[in-house]
Amino acid sequence: MVLSLSVVVLLLILAWIFLRSGGLKFSHALVCVLLGFYLASSSMAATIHNGLTATANVVSSLNP
Repeated sequence: MVLSLSVVVLLLILAWIFLRSGGLKFSHALVCVLLGFYLASSSMAATIHNGLTATANVVSSLNP
């Protein structure tokens, strides 16, 4: 778990740097995909899912 979490943090930092630089190359997209796979298999997956579900519920309940 410690190795997986450190890989997630490393990939998150790399994705942030790539996002801030403005140019998304194939290697940058690959890092983002790997980050998604590592996040999905980590213990944070349930928290992320619950947060996104709650956000979607709030947005869907808004009336324009």
